[in-house]
Amino acid sequence: MEALALAKRAERNEELKERIAQLKKERNAVILAHYYQRPEIQEIADYLGDSFGLAQQARATEADVIVFCGVHFMGESAKILNPDKVVLIPDERAGCPMADMVNVEGLKKLKAEHPNAKVVSYINTSADVKAETYVCCTSSNAKAVIENIDAEEIIWVPDKNLGHYVSQFTDKKMIIWEGYCNTHDQLTVEDVYRLKEQYPNAQFVVHPECRPEVVELGDFVGSTTGILNYCRDSDHDEFIVGTEDGVHYRLTQDSPNKKFHFASKYMVCPNMKVNNLKKLANALETMQPQIYVPPKIADAARASLERMLQFQA
Repeated sequence: MEALALAKRAERNEELKERIAQLKKERNAVILAHYYQRPEIQEIADYLGDSFGLAQQARATEADVIVFCGVHFMGESAKILNPDKVVLIPDERAGCPMADMVNVEGLKKLKAEHPNAKVVSYINTSADVKAETYVCCTSSNAKAVIENIDAEEIIWVPDKNLGHYVSQFTDKKMIIWEGYCNTHDQLTVEDVYRLKEQYPNAQFVVHPECRPEVVELGDFVGSTTGILNYCRDSDHDEFIVGTEDGVHYRLTQDSPNKKFHFASKYMVCPNMKVNNLKKLANALETMQPQIYVPPKIADAARASLERMLQFQA
């Protein structure tokens, strides 16, 4: 029975993929997908990447319609960079708890308390927070942004773990917001030690959104793309992975002969996983749900994203 159910599911998925390909052509659409998406979505994406790469592709695309398979702030960023294009998201409930941890009122209060500081916002923020931001960054280019920003005092929002990591590479004063990624922050030192005992020859690769004491254990610390590239190019053939489990698809595509052990079975972002092929097909069919950003907010937020894109990952 289980084999029959899997066969039927595979058949439905193939039908959905064919329908998506047809609709994509009719709509002159491009599909952008984050590495944390379900494997079947990653498989059909026109571009697969992390937040920085996806922002680059969103700005560069000549498609009329952008289907963003990620979470809401990513779709907002694509719309901000492409105000004249239609931006769809398969499921508008795909939010980001970290982005919700910072609000405009609190940020304005902090700016008033530190008038000489410039705001650096992780891209994992809402459009209205970006509108109060001098420059955005991603985990790929955060160090470069901080190093090159013309200010000795930085207000950093919202991820305290990434902020702590970046602060180690600068003498600038960083005022760090108390936000975090629910998925990455739950990884503990005990989790890592347990896997290290089980796989003593494996290297530990970790995302800087994890807790500082976990990041300190890393043989390599980097963004999602950085982790993927390191594992692909490394002479090592076994890794303990400290980031969201969606990267398993690309890791095994890039390095089919290497072994990957995820540091915790709980490192799954439920918001990233709400998107699926059926919802993607429905979005292209109905041209809904569309991302909308008020023009005044978009104009202010666009400057912070454009500054971010000047700094290479």
